[in-house]
Order: sequence, then structure tokens, then C-alpha cells
Amino acid sequence: MVTVDDVRQVVRDLPRSSEHLISDRVKFRVGKIVYLAFSRDETVMGFAYPKEERAALVAAEPGTFQLPRESDLRYNWVEASMAALDEERMTELVLDAWCMVVPKKVWSAYLPRLA
Repeated sequence: MVTVDDVRQVVRDLPRSSEHLISDRVKFRVGKIVYLAFSRDETVMGFAYPKEERAALVAAEPGTFQLPRESDLRYNWVEASMAALDEERMTELVLDAWCMVVPKKVWSAYLPRLA
């Protein structure tokens, strides 16, 4: 199981990313766009994810992923159980979510440094 502190280690050096505490929930955003958010008890991580691909993700791994509540279906968003994620999978999801909200020139300059 991964924790919010594990996520912090992944996002700490991401350009333009910042952490915020909003309504007792930890959220990470670029500018005003939230790309990661945690439930108050930090057992669920919501993250930016393409709308057109999320149904397949949830169907493939229903024990790990779920759709957001109905009022949030309009957003590019999916939720994951923190208990079902390992560090490698969490890192992949976090980086993909961040890439969705920063300009291509930012992520294309940053990601090669991780290899």
C-alpha cells in the first residue's frame, strides 16, 4: 500500500506542481487545475485521467479503480484505492495525471530526466 507521503516523494520535483490543503483534503495542482486529490482519510486517490479511457480502466481492474461520483463524471477523473496500488503503479498514474495538466514542452523536458 502506498501513502500520501509516497506520492509527495514523486511530485516534489515536478515543475509547476504545488500541494494544497482544501477542506481537509490534500490536493496537488498545476495553477488552478487539480490533478491529484485524496479522500479525507487518505485511502482513495483521485487523479486526472482521460474520460474516453476510464471505463475500460475501471472494467479491467474494478478492485483498484472506480469512477468518481456522478457530479464529477464531467471531469477527466478516476479514483483508485490506495491499498491496491504499489509504488510503481502509483508513480505511473501520478506522472500521467501531471502530464495531462502541464504544457507538452514542460513534461517532454522533464520526463527524459527520470529514465
